[in-house]
Amino acid sequence: MSVFQVKKEKKNKKKAATSSDEEDDSDSSTKPIRSEKKKNPASLFQTGGDPPKEKKSKKKAVPPKGAESEEETPETLQKNSNKKGKAKKSKKQKEERPPSPVIEVDNLEEFVLQPAPQGVTVKCRVTRDKKGMDRGLYPTYYLHLDNDKKVFLLAGRKRKKSKTSNYLISIDPTDLSRGGENFIGKLRSNLMGTRFTVFDSGANPDRANADWSNVRQELSAVVYETNVLGFKGPRKMTVIIPGMNADCERVPIRPRNDNDGLLMRWQNRNMDNVIELHNKAPVWNDETQSYVLNFHGRVTHASVKNFQIVHSSDPDYIVMQFGRVADDAFTMDYNYPLCAVQAFAIALSSFDGKLACE
Repeated sequence: MSVFQVKKEKKNKKKAATSSDEEDDSDSSTKPIRSEKKKNPASLFQTGGDPPKEKKSKKKAVPPKGAESEEETPETLQKNSNKKGKAKKSKKQKEERPPSPVIEVDNLEEFVLQPAPQGVTVKCRVTRDKKGMDRGLYPTYYLHLDNDKKVFLLAGRKRKKSKTSNYLISIDPTDLSRGGENFIGKLRSNLMGTRFTVFDSGANPDRANADWSNVRQELSAVVYETNVLGFKGPRKMTVIIPGMNADCERVPIRPRNDNDGLLMRWQNRNMDNVIELHNKAPVWNDETQSYVLNFHGRVTHASVKNFQIVHSSDPDYIVMQFGRVADDAFTMDYNYPLCAVQAFAIALSSFDGKLACE
């Protein structure tokens, strides 16, 4: 486990209760030979950071007995293609799409910021609403648990009067205002639309209090590799997240200026308490003449937006996956150490119009 610790002063005192039951998502022809004992995926994300001094939430979302991390479906390779031709719609696959395990959401604000329970894949559905006067340009995105109850988790919408792409994230689908009490985070891009940062609802460093406790945390950053030659291939993305401490809690990262954020730390290779993830490279399929990834029935339509996020040390552990199931519907599944706000914001970044990345 010490292999993955950025700082070696502290060793992980608390082992995860269960390891993920994620199936191997690699192409069968390139499936590596793995040893019988699988390392605990939680160790990939521990950086040995000091436990946060913030108040611990009173209630934690505990999965009920019998909640498994992955419900098995027939292994079907789903297209992840830039080709204009749409994949054949499969009603059977849509019906068989495995739902999310039963997740108790007692306190929505706490739940969406907590890491997913270890060993449990939180399966969600993202819907895009383009109806209304200006929603063609500024659609609203909704995140629900993908189960019978369809529990609402988050809503997001692009702000209209911003120089760069700026998405507000709220825990109330009817209140998407910056000043509202339901504002829980935001996603902001650079001018090129190739780099994104995810913040919680804290204050700008310019309005910090004496002990800096009210300043916003950076929850994640996303970098899309530019295709300057216009090559129409699968997107390449890097996801940067804060590491986890020995108590499996997110290490708070509160930059005091623009040079101290996740993106600059990653760019300068200052990786203390920072974890780097990548999208899993799809494999070219000669039969279908497209790039394919195995989503285990959770994705049914070809789209450039389909992706899976993994750690380079364990490409079989899917930290997050996202893909299209209808014209305006997508599945979004995430595992430890991501929380719902991080995963939803990463998904929102894939909707943004990045001409330089296509």
